Amino acid sequence: MKFFANLREKSGKWFDELARRAPARLTLAVFLSIIVVQTVLLSLPIATRDPGHARFIDALFTSTSAVCVTGLTVVPTDTYWSPFGLVVIMLGVEIGGLGVMTLASMLSLAVSRHIGLTARILAAGEKKSSLGEVGSLGKMALLVSVSVESVIALMLFPEFIRQDYGIGLSAWYALFMAVSVFNNAGFVIVPGGVEQFVADFGIIGPMCLGVFIGAIGFPVSLDLARNWRRPKHLSLHSKLTITTYLALSVVGGGINGIIEWDNPRTLGALDLPGKLLAALLGAFNARSLGVSTIDVGSMHEASWFVSSIMMFIGGGSASTAGGIKVTTFAVMVLAIVAEVRGNRDIEAFGRRIGPSTVRLAVAVVAMSALVIGLSTATLLLLTNLPLSEALFEVNSAFGTVGLSTGVTGSLPDSGKILLSLLMFTGRVGTMTFGAALAMRNRRRVIRFPEEAPSIG
Repeated sequence: MKFFANLREKSGKWFDELARRAPARLTLAVFLSIIVVQTVLLSLPIATRDPGHARFIDALFTSTSAVCVTGLTVVPTDTYWSPFGLVVIMLGVEIGGLGVMTLASMLSLAVSRHIGLTARILAAGEKKSSLGEVGSLGKMALLVSVSVESVIALMLFPEFIRQDYGIGLSAWYALFMAVSVFNNAGFVIVPGGVEQFVADFGIIGPMCLGVFIGAIGFPVSLDLARNWRRPKHLSLHSKLTITTYLALSVVGGGINGIIEWDNPRTLGALDLPGKLLAALLGAFNARSLGVSTIDVGSMHEASWFVSSIMMFIGGGSASTAGGIKVTTFAVMVLAIVAEVRGNRDIEAFGRRIGPSTVRLAVAVVAMSALVIGLSTATLLLLTNLPLSEALFEVNSAFGTVGLSTGVTGSLPDSGKILLSLLMFTGRVGTMTFGAALAMRNRRRVIRFPEEAPSIG
């Protein structure tokens, strides 16, 4: 017992020291380790329905898509993978959705029986919470995940029963889909996909509810749980996240709904309830869900472009969604508005946003745009895709959305590797990049004279 106690103590110190010296490396190492384990498990013969085993590139792509809660697939999820493989995918989605810093805090807690100061600082940096809240935040992450997924599964179960899937399959489909939609993953195992439920509010409604709760982020969920009776007491982060997320969903979903309203290959073929439900789901799926009841490949290119913008922005910070995050976008818009109006300060909800936050937002947006641009150019060189489809696939992978025009499975192995790297970058890249910049704030005694170059 003493040996294990000493081992646990030394492991805890080693973990805290590693987190202090190289938080970005720790983040990447944790996610990479999970992806490697997932890939090995999906490469086993037991993971596929047909004899033999999955190709390594297909197992790697699927495991990356699951852990990075994306939902892009290169093989049919419901028919290619065995029940064992589907359970592995579901667990990967669940672990990835909890977030790497929450996972790191839980690992630290399990090793040293307490969350060290360094781990608290790192987790607080990602989760936008105070140091004293990290312990409760980890518990809230688990509580919210299990609670919401259970409620969504219970809501979907009778709907699947009504589809004559039987009790066993209905329970399995309900559980898998609940985990998938809450974590914004987009994996679908229901035979025939969700297109058949385009006008079924009993299934579309719970999916929209699950993706919204998952995409606003755990810090916002924690804040709402404490202050839902007193909205004025919500933090600036929560207010910006909720308002911007809803506004972008309405605008993006509304524009695409108008564009596709008379398209006979998408909304045009549906009755009014079907159009409204499909548009409602469309308002959320480009945020990071990746599940669509209409054929994405048949949408107008204008809709692809609008969806690409929405996927690039993504959802809330420290959520199951990807992208540059809605708060980053909100800060950029507020900075532009303040500059146009000639205001000295950037203000929102009675609070002032500091210049360091604006610089960080600009850096994240610029680096993300650079990644999107270079990746799109690379995919164009590797394939014969038109620019509109290449841009859509790249944004879907980087934003960890999972929507596709239908070309993902036909990409060459080099294209699949590129999208795998994008999914990984989109899930942990912006977070670690932002954390690295935030930790590099230096005080300088000597400063150069100020001079303003011409802009515009």
